[in-house]
Amino acid sequence: MAASNKPPPLSLIRRNDTHRLIASKHGPSVLNRIADSPRHLDDVFKLDIATNERTLIEGGVPAGIDVHELVFGLPYSQIVNAAFTHPHPLGSRFNGPDRGAWYCGFETETAIAEVAFHKTIDLVEVGVLEDEVTFDDYKADFSADFHDLRGAKRFAACLDPASYVASQQLAEALLAAGSLGVVYPSVRNAGGTCIACFRPPLVVNVAKAETYRFVWSGSAAPKILKV
Repeated sequence: MAASNKPPPLSLIRRNDTHRLIASKHGPSVLNRIADSPRHLDDVFKLDIATNERTLIEGGVPAGIDVHELVFGLPYSQIVNAAFTHPHPLGSRFNGPDRGAWYCGFETETAIAEVAFHKTIDLVEVGVLEDEVTFDDYKADFSADFHDLRGAKRFAACLDPASYVASQQLAEALLAAGSLGVVYPSVRNAGGTCIACFRPPLVVNVAKAETYRFVWSGSAAPKILKV
């Protein structure tokens, strides 16, 4: 386990209205919104299952997360499941490429700073700091014991702004040991706090809140407008 054989301490985190920004284009399936009767809804679900990789995984296609860990029949369950079944190809701070996690900030400003940083990196890599993207804020509540990296100096390498090596190693060990997730200081917003939740059922009371438009016009710092 990174930094020590002893895991980070556990803290009971009870936090309502955490914030996760998701590009609006990845919102709930448009097919769900156009059905005008239960019969039609059943038809579009079948079409969605046939064409949507995420729902195929939910239907039992092997992946880095077992289908029985996912959530069904709840508001925005597809949004929750997608966070775990569509990880970044290189992984993120506390997950590898085979299984995602639900990342969120205690504060809106933290969620905005995290998204702005990563999207800006994408634009820098292609050499064009010109773009306009709309993000929806999904709020969620948590009440669970998370491994706590706040003040855990032994695990400082897991908060390296430029590397996910130590943090992914720690996350892999924690996940294998049954961890529910990690609470940690935001790397992109000083003073902010983030959660990386490893278990879909712990993401509860999900609700769509504000929508924000991020506009890059040649600068690494986007203009952010509430829509």
